[in-house]
Amino acid sequence: MHPDTPHTRPQRIAQDTYLVPRLVPAGELGFVPVNSMVITGREPVIVDTGAPLHREQWLADVFGLVAPEDVKWIFVSHDDTDHVGNLREVLERCPSATLLADFQTWQRLSVDFDMPLHRMRWLNPGESLDAGDRTLHVVLPPLFDSPATRGLVDGTSGVMWAADAFAAPAPGPVHEARDFPPGMFDASFVPFNSTANPWHGWLDPVAYGRHLDALRQLPVEVVASCHGPVLRGELLDHAYAMTRAMAGAPVVPAPGQPLLDAILAAALGPAAATAR
Repeated sequence: MHPDTPHTRPQRIAQDTYLVPRLVPAGELGFVPVNSMVITGREPVIVDTGAPLHREQWLADVFGLVAPEDVKWIFVSHDDTDHVGNLREVLERCPSATLLADFQTWQRLSVDFDMPLHRMRWLNPGESLDAGDRTLHVVLPPLFDSPATRGLVDGTSGVMWAADAFAAPAPGPVHEARDFPPGMFDASFVPFNSTANPWHGWLDPVAYGRHLDALRQLPVEVVASCHGPVLRGELLDHAYAMTRAMAGAPVVPAPGQPLLDAILAAALGPAAATAR
């Protein structure tokens, strides 16, 4: 990790629900969040397993909230490394836990390690799980960069885990959108979400609007995600509105060689970029 990366610690965002935040430096933009979540209910749930880059502290934070032997469920939203980066370690340390995934996540991860089918339960959007003192509902998030992606809605706490949706860089260890500097969330929202989800440029606004309407009508009061701040109230409505406006809108071009050259020049000196 970069030495200037701020230290973060778990944040209580709702009843029995904790955000486990991490930050990755992003230059002048600030920091990209890499979050996961823990539900400390009667049957504790780990929601995504963080990135390998943060393994030691991530494991310490998660198992500071819940004992490994008490974890009942491990929900992974999809197979990207920043969501399943510590899955092996969690499976090893939580012998009583069942892995909540789906066919595509199992298929993709099976090329990397032996997925424990006997410890899995496959859930698709529209299906639910009884987790003791709460029902967990699986949904298709507003935005997603993998066909395996699923979100999670906790019917008791009113929290949605939106996976990669609503992404935006943070100014530092600031985890609530309401605490961001004025204008920062809006300024980065479309570029961040467009480059990760370029399919929005081909969307029918009406059809896509029906998907967003169905999600917004769920009894959700708080939305947490891997790469964005916690959203509540008017800011959550605003994030949905900005997402809705992306349907059929021009796609923001992804950064290319000029950015790579600038990064190399900043890290190694101008000769590093010109020598290649």
